Amino acid sequence: MIEKLWNRNFIIAGLSYFLIACTFSLLMPTIPIFLSEELDVEPTKIGLVLSSYVLALLLFRPFSGFLVDSYARKPLLLFGTTMFVAIFIGYYFAFTVMFFIVLRFFHGLFWGLATVSANTVAIDIIPSSRRAEGIGYFGVNTNLAMAFAPFIGVKIYEGHGFHALISAALFMGLLAIVAAAFIKVPERGPLPEHAPISLDRFILVKAIPILFNQLFLAFGWGTLVAFAVLYGNKVGIPNPGIFFLFLAGGVVLSRVASGKLVDRGYLHRMMVGAMVLIGIGFAGFGLFKDIRLFSLSAFLIGLGYGTLFPALQTIYIAMAPSTQRGTANSTYLTGFDLGISIGMLLGAYLVDLHGFSTMFLITGALAFVGLFIYWFNSRRVFEKNRLDKGEVPVG
Repeated sequence: MIEKLWNRNFIIAGLSYFLIACTFSLLMPTIPIFLSEELDVEPTKIGLVLSSYVLALLLFRPFSGFLVDSYARKPLLLFGTTMFVAIFIGYYFAFTVMFFIVLRFFHGLFWGLATVSANTVAIDIIPSSRRAEGIGYFGVNTNLAMAFAPFIGVKIYEGHGFHALISAALFMGLLAIVAAAFIKVPERGPLPEHAPISLDRFILVKAIPILFNQLFLAFGWGTLVAFAVLYGNKVGIPNPGIFFLFLAGGVVLSRVASGKLVDRGYLHRMMVGAMVLIGIGFAGFGLFKDIRLFSLSAFLIGLGYGTLFPALQTIYIAMAPSTQRGTANSTYLTGFDLGISIGMLLGAYLVDLHGFSTMFLITGALAFVGLFIYWFNSRRVFEKNRLDKGEVPVG
C-alpha cells in the first residue's frame, strides 16, 4: 500500500516554508541594487554585506542541528521563524554598509534555526518510502519562493521603494508564523541527559567529503543571487528579474520529477545530470546576452539545481539515523551556506578583475569539477556509508 504524502501537516508545512522563504528571497536581488544605486557601494563591499548572513549561518547551523535533534522541534521552528521575521524591522533604519552587515549577520542566525527545524519537521512528516519525492515537493516551495519572490521584489522596489518591500516581507513573514502554528509534529522528548556530546552531534562527520563536493555546486547559487540582476542590467536585459522566473520554471519542472526517480533508484544518474545542466547553463549565461538565450540559460540552471536539491539532501538523510536527521539537514544546508558565501565573495572579486561574463564561465567550469569529484569520490563515500543498503537500489 502506498503511504499518503499529501496530508494536512505536509501541506501546511510546505505553505509556511514557502512564505518564510518568500520573505527572505524578496530582499536577495534588491539589497545589491539598493546598496549600489542608493548608497553607491562598490561590488566587493556588496559581497561582504550579502555574505555576512551566510557567515552567521555557518557559525550557527551546526548548533541548530544539535538543538533540533535534542529538543521538541515545533517550539524551535516557531521561535526561529518569529525572530527571523522580527529582524526585518531593522531594515527600515539601515542606511550604512556596517549596519547592513550587522543586520544580515543576526538575520542569518535565525534563518539557520528556522530552516533546519522546518526541513527536519517536514522529514518527520514525510513517509519514509516516499522521502525523496516528499523532499522534492517540499523543496519546490522554497525554490519557487527563491525564484518568484526576487522578480516580485524587484517590481515592488522599482515601483514603491525599499521600505514598501520591507513591509511586504513582514506581512508574508507573519502569515508564515501563523501557518507554522498549525503544524502537528510527532511527539518526541529530549535526548537523555547522559547522551555524549561529540562532533557528530553538530555535523555529519562521515558526510564531510560530500559537503566538500557540494561547495563547487553551491558556489553558482551564490553568484546568481548576488549578481544575476546586476549582470542583466549591465547587458541591457529589460527587467532582468525575469531570470528568476525561468529559473523557477526549471526548478519546479525538475524537482517534481527527480524526487520520484531518486526513490526508484536513479540517484547517481540524477546527480550527474544535474551537474551537467548547471555547467552548461552557466556557460551559456556568461557567453550569450540575447534575452532568449539569457532566459534559456536560467531555465537550464533551474533544471540542474531542481534535480540536485532533492538528490543531494537524500544522500545526507540516507547516511544518518533518524536521531540525527537534524544534524544531517544542518550539514546539507551548511554545505550550501559555505558554497554560497564563497560564491558571493569570490564572485565579487572575479567581477572586479575580469567582469561578469568570465565570472559566470568560471562558475560553470566549477560545476564540471564538482562532477569529477562526485563520480570518483563522493559516490563511493555514499555507497560505503548509506544505512539503507540492500533496501533501495541506487544507480
